[in-house]
Amino acid sequence: MTETTPPLFSAAIIGGGPAGLIAAEILSQAGIQVDLYDAMPSVGRKFLLAGKGGLNITHAEPFADFVTRYGKSQADIEPLLNNFSPQMLRDWVSALGITTFVGSSQRVFPLEMKAAPLLRAWLHRLRTAGVKIHTRHRWLGWDANQALRFKHLETEKTVMADTVILALGGGSWAKLGSDGRWLPLLAQHDIAIAPLQPANCGFIVAWSDVFRQRFAAEPLKSVTLSFTDATGQLWQKNGELMLTESGVEGSLIYALSAPLRDALNAQGSVTIYLDLTPDKDLARISKELSRPRGSKSMSNHLRSSVGISGAKSGLLREHLSANEFSDLPKLAATIKAMPLQLSATRPIDEAISTAGGVCFSALNKQLMLKKIPGVFCAGEMLDWEAPTGGYLLSATFASGRAAGLGALAWLQSKN
Repeated sequence: MTETTPPLFSAAIIGGGPAGLIAAEILSQAGIQVDLYDAMPSVGRKFLLAGKGGLNITHAEPFADFVTRYGKSQADIEPLLNNFSPQMLRDWVSALGITTFVGSSQRVFPLEMKAAPLLRAWLHRLRTAGVKIHTRHRWLGWDANQALRFKHLETEKTVMADTVILALGGGSWAKLGSDGRWLPLLAQHDIAIAPLQPANCGFIVAWSDVFRQRFAAEPLKSVTLSFTDATGQLWQKNGELMLTESGVEGSLIYALSAPLRDALNAQGSVTIYLDLTPDKDLARISKELSRPRGSKSMSNHLRSSVGISGAKSGLLREHLSANEFSDLPKLAATIKAMPLQLSATRPIDEAISTAGGVCFSALNKQLMLKKIPGVFCAGEMLDWEAPTGGYLLSATFASGRAAGLGALAWLQSKN
């Protein structure tokens, strides 16, 4: 009896970020011939940028809390994370020879705080497993024979594959490869796609020229931000934000960017309130401001009595007239609820990530497009969002792995 060799299936993965790379790993480990294509001169460019200030891989909070960070997307993302949890991601990183640690904020980082060593080790393992990486290949869709079309340098080429995984990213940081140019290619196949919108983004505030010149790039530490959305829901969070020439950004703003953006979409503008002294209530602020200030200026009195100076003091002067600044009840009330009107988000290309993308309703549970059998989607091109803090990378990895396993199961069903 002669033993027959099973057919060697081929997979084309389009997109060389974490989702595409981990899908390539899943398939190559199963003996599938994997070719990975990326439009840029090298893979993992946005991943490397994310690690420039310290690669935040995931978060160490309890899983029950972790999954709530995906908001309206939780029902779609949680099953993926159940199969590739934050701890499983840490174990996977460890298997690449990269040690991780939990920071004071419960965020998880590589010991070296960089993305490059991890990416180098990963690419070496992928190439050793036979994955072929093709850079400078921009995907152009499909031809009449369902072959993949690519533009490579100045020529067009076609590729046939038994399965395809699309991991093309969202629409932010186009210069790193996430440019959203895949949207019309899927839309013409009647794939349901939610419009891309900025997430983890800055917002525009109409500062005066004087304030902008003096306080742009200044941090605003230890504040509480609150606002009420169009449905009447109150949102509130403590943290730190950054004043910019055009408005505000930073971790506190990013954490609330989804409801802030949605409120802007619903109302045209949104007013947030900053408590500049969250550790002191209004009665205490009023009492301390009422103490005699003698010959001290109001600015010096603010600093010595309630600890407000610099950018916080500048904000008060930006909002209050000279008479209001000397009106102690008005000043105290503004310290506890400093209003800022946000008029728009910053452009999508500046955002850390994007919301919107391929709707989960267009996919089966294995992330295969219902209308194009054998084609799977993963990563940020799916319609979900999350705040910074390791949540973005965790779901990106988990969805890429799910797409890889889905493609493998689909191929094996063809035997």
